[in-house]
Amino acid sequence: MNAPDSPHTPDGPALERGLSNRHLQLIAIGGAIGTGLFFGSGKLINLVGPSVIFVYMIIGFVLFFVMRALGELLLSNLNYKTFGDIAKDNIGPWAGFFVSWNYWFSWVIACIADLVAITAYVQYFNPDVPIWLPSAITALALLILNLQPVKAFGETEFWFAIIKIVAILALIVVGLILIFTGYESPSGNHAQVSNLWNYGGFFPTGLSGFILGFQMGIFAFIGIELVGTTAAETENPHKNLPSAINSIILRILVFYVGALSVIMMVTPWVDIDPETSPFTSMFGMAGFTGAAFVVNLVVLLSAASSANSGLYSASRMVYSLGLDRHAPRWLTHRSPRLVPRNAVFFTAVFTFLSIPLLLAGDTLLTAFTVISSICSTCILFTWGSIVVSYIIYFKKSPEKHKVSQFKLPFPRVTPWIVLAFFAFIVYALAAGENTRIALLLTPLWFVVLAVLWQITKKKLQRNQLPLTDMVPIQTPEEIERNFNAK
Repeated sequence: MNAPDSPHTPDGPALERGLSNRHLQLIAIGGAIGTGLFFGSGKLINLVGPSVIFVYMIIGFVLFFVMRALGELLLSNLNYKTFGDIAKDNIGPWAGFFVSWNYWFSWVIACIADLVAITAYVQYFNPDVPIWLPSAITALALLILNLQPVKAFGETEFWFAIIKIVAILALIVVGLILIFTGYESPSGNHAQVSNLWNYGGFFPTGLSGFILGFQMGIFAFIGIELVGTTAAETENPHKNLPSAINSIILRILVFYVGALSVIMMVTPWVDIDPETSPFTSMFGMAGFTGAAFVVNLVVLLSAASSANSGLYSASRMVYSLGLDRHAPRWLTHRSPRLVPRNAVFFTAVFTFLSIPLLLAGDTLLTAFTVISSICSTCILFTWGSIVVSYIIYFKKSPEKHKVSQFKLPFPRVTPWIVLAFFAFIVYALAAGENTRIALLLTPLWFVVLAVLWQITKKKLQRNQLPLTDMVPIQTPEEIERNFNAK
């Protein structure tokens, strides 16, 4: 018989399936629209010019196949709750340990970075606000929110995503009006489609600049995998998960390619200030004097949305680690509302580390930029683990792939192409001065994980316990029956 805190208790699932289709769809959209698009796209455009369009298209296209692989894996066994479950079942217990703790670590660091960013945006509105106060209030608000039933998280992310979508669509509409009316900027440039290639062509900084664009561009997509972490708490995953994943391509074409194309049609890329959000510049050109205020408010909410998603994802991951005895068992305690209460508290404690970082001054904040880059580098390990798990799954369980209603296209070739692309991203990270430091420091984290795994493994063996909590298997017949029942 399963223990009370087992992920598969006889009286029902450990966590509530409280996320509806509209929640999942908007979480998927919000996960694909990061703060980097609003705030960091100016620097990326300055680095690579109009070829930024191709950078985002290529990254988005590859990550779409990662998500298709993830979708097939999750639907092959609805008992999978996290990436860690998938990794331990297909690669081995050690992989579940590494993937889960790495993903938890990535989101904790990302949450801290978002809280630091929120402080900067609040000070834009009121410089007199104490530097520690916005971070403390936001961290406390996120803790309270994540202690509510999962539907509250879904509702919050739903409205955060709506705000981001409206901001981007407004930019596209305003930009198209400026283009069709032939708007002339104060510098004498006309808004026109040919601005995309009139200033050095699509690749004005050459191949080296184009390659460097990938090491910055990949950061904007962190969070695209959030659909996978919400699958365990999603209603009707056989219907809703494929729908959310299949819409990724359209979202990238509209929110990344469409928005940035319009920006560079209105303002030649050589005139875009890398230190200013191009969204602010666009609304300013249209005569909206409050553009800076509106965009900074949207970016602030975007950072809050990212921190909220991060706390949610990290707490679910450490909850799963507790079930496997790869973390203390007290982390598996749930509230009467089926929320992993202790896991939320444990993760939230680390978000308050943003306060001493803010109080420490510029020196530590500069170092913290490197740590944030480590977070982005670590996400490649998570995405890579999904692809490797799929390769093993396809080899071990061809019968499951055969009956799957949501297959990865070209399953014998696609995973290897994705892994080759990730190797290229590592090369691009090594080529950038700031990201190279993060890339060199990241292996230290995995050394720590290796030591912790050996300690955990020996403890489990000494107590004659399994190295991991096995995920109940679904037969191909059960998979097909569950799908047809929906």
